[in-house]
Amino acid sequence: MGLGVLVWPRGGDGTTAAPAGFLLDATGRAATLGARLAPVTLVHFWATWCPPCIEETPALDRLVRDFGGDRNFAVLRVAVADSSSRVEAFLGAGAPGVLYDPQWEVAHRYGTDQLPETYLVVGGRIVEKFIGEVDWDDPAVRQKIAARLPHGGAGGTSGMTGSS
Repeated sequence: MGLGVLVWPRGGDGTTAAPAGFLLDATGRAATLGARLAPVTLVHFWATWCPPCIEETPALDRLVRDFGGDRNFAVLRVAVADSSSRVEAFLGAGAPGVLYDPQWEVAHRYGTDQLPETYLVVGGRIVEKFIGEVDWDDPAVRQKIAARLPHGGAGGTSGMTGSS
């Protein structure tokens, strides 16, 4: 058995370049991750078979809704070792913004070995990693994201409390 090492370029500011990779869209076609990154993106690795992932989905949906007006922000959900039929049944028809990583290839490039894990990617660089279930309604978490948006997220952070 050979050893493999993945080296990510580190920036002088302590950030790491976000790994690239090919994922699949809901139709099974190859889709690149980089082309879907907004200036500020949460890359969220999850699965329908993962209980903590299911628990945090409503709060993540509220975050998407509340920040949805900011074109500089995106949430990219990557379903790991999951099927498009289960994802669509769980999230609804079309499951917007979901890509698929059937063999954990891109997830492993990011350093993910458990679910859920989420990476805050700013300008193509990972600036923060959230391990495990996150309360996306938490004002402190939302402020971390808003602070990375141009003008502190003005216009995209209405509903910061996450109430619905």
